[in-house]
Amino acid sequence: MIATYIAGPISGNVETNKLAFFSAAEELAATGRVVLHSAGLPVGLTEPQYMDICYAMIRACNEIVMLPGWRNSDGATAEYYYAKKIGLKIVFVPTGIDIPYGVSLVC
Repeated sequence: MIATYIAGPISGNVETNKLAFFSAAEELAATGRVVLHSAGLPVGLTEPQYMDICYAMIRACNEIVMLPGWRNSDGATAEYYYAKKIGLKIVFVPTGIDIPYGVSLVC
């Protein structure tokens, strides 16, 4: 079983950014992967609480998929460096790709 964590920006254009997470998750799940991400977490936690949850999810995974714009997100950047530090496979989705319209994230 492959467990995949999806990282990327959520703040800013929240609804569009969350759609990117859910679209990527749907495609990855169709390959048999177990997919985890933060876009479905409840509103109202502190930033440290969100990061604690996300780090636990990352530890449970074999790979991390970095959505476009991740470098502009402090949280996603922290997730990238954490995943790198613990030796996860890192997959980058190219900038300018519209995930809901047929991008293949499967490597």
